[in-house]
Amino acid sequence: MLDFLHTFLTSERAVPWRAFSIALALRLLIVIIMRNMPIGLDDMFQYDMLARSILSGDGYRWYSQPDLYLLQSYFSTLNFQLPANYNPLGILTSHRAPFYPLFLAVIYFFTGINDTRFFVVRLLQAVLGAALAPLTYALAQRLFPARPHVARLAALTVACYPLLVIYPLALATENLFFILLLASVLTLASTTDQSSQSRFMLAGFLLGLTALTRSVITAFVGLAILWLFFMLKQRRGAILLALVFIITISPWVIRNSLLYGRITGIETSMGYNLYLGYHPQGTGTFAYGPSIDLFTILDDAERDRVGTQKALEFIKADPGRVLPLMVYRLGHFFGLERRALTYFYSNNFFGFIPQPLLIGISILIFGPYLIVILSSAPGLAILKWENPALLLPLVILGYTAPHIILLAEERFHYTLVPFFAILAALYWDMGFPALLATWKTSRPGKIAVTLAALTVCLLLLNFGYEFLRDADRLALLLGPNGNNTRFPY
Repeated sequence: MLDFLHTFLTSERAVPWRAFSIALALRLLIVIIMRNMPIGLDDMFQYDMLARSILSGDGYRWYSQPDLYLLQSYFSTLNFQLPANYNPLGILTSHRAPFYPLFLAVIYFFTGINDTRFFVVRLLQAVLGAALAPLTYALAQRLFPARPHVARLAALTVACYPLLVIYPLALATENLFFILLLASVLTLASTTDQSSQSRFMLAGFLLGLTALTRSVITAFVGLAILWLFFMLKQRRGAILLALVFIITISPWVIRNSLLYGRITGIETSMGYNLYLGYHPQGTGTFAYGPSIDLFTILDDAERDRVGTQKALEFIKADPGRVLPLMVYRLGHFFGLERRALTYFYSNNFFGFIPQPLLIGISILIFGPYLIVILSSAPGLAILKWENPALLLPLVILGYTAPHIILLAEERFHYTLVPFFAILAALYWDMGFPALLATWKTSRPGKIAVTLAALTVCLLLLNFGYEFLRDADRLALLLGPNGNNTRFPY
């Protein structure tokens, strides 16, 4: 027993297990403390509806009559528009990708549909979230085998990262999406040598499941295929990955296409996101007022059509807004991680918190993000853009770009935290001398360091602007009645 403990505490091979243990303990602690926390009438309610429908054998439906009555009791002023062929069992839908509701349905099969189901889901999500730490370690070790400190630092960062510790509380796709994407990138990183066909097939399957969780990752899938085909010269592997990816998502795409009588993708949320992203009253992010404009349209195809049509009208009416909105979205995407705290505290989830303590909690929550994101920029500058390390900028680009075009929120960048953590750990390990050496090495090195410095300046400018923009709200939040300011999410 003592030998096992000594090995666990000192062995390099035990590092991922230590990181997992720390991550799991932190996440389980939060879940247990918040074990009676309900879900809101938002995305979480929708995922729960879908899971209950799957489990009951009614298919992929939402807004059954009991659920609709519940919503109407809270939103009595809204006039919900039911499809002409409304079924009391619910409406067949494709607005949400299917894999996370299916995950919930499997859990509900064992727990039953009772008040304990959310606690069990959160326990399992805590395990999944904790697994991010050893997976981050494995990816960093694969990318930088000669620098073990990078893997250790990155794994510990992910294990203790505040928002990742808290996220298992939410019934949200990210709890599956985070780990599926990280596992996909790790599998891709292992295809740089003479891999067997099974490695490419596994990468394609994992990427397919990732897309079935949140289809926004499809842009990265395209970049990964191009990377394999042209950079690695793994043409057969690239084709095999693409085929397995297509086979994985095809049943759901075919189902949706048959449902609407036209070619349809994994989700029909594009129109809704475009509407929010280009709304004249918005700045490219989620806004509560416009968000309920299409909320009452319960027919997915109609909502998608109306949202797309309105978005095009917004763009045609003021095309000069398109580029500024992209800049705003970039700012929202990389914004400070304070939205969850603002919402929950302002709606009195925790009661009144004295101002000094509230400021301290706020710094504890979004402080690590400042350290990680500001360190990842110089880490990217000193990164040798060669295989497989090239996957890091590719996944950041492939995941970020669609949000800059459609809709961005600060919570969307949580997906990239493990990749930012690896880049930050690379800089922490190599230090400023590596940055200086990169500057001296070549003209591309000077460009990389200059861009890193510019990125840091822009991030700091964005954070400063965010504080100035929300100064009035922050003053209310920190005031004597801050826990009852009732800010919308």
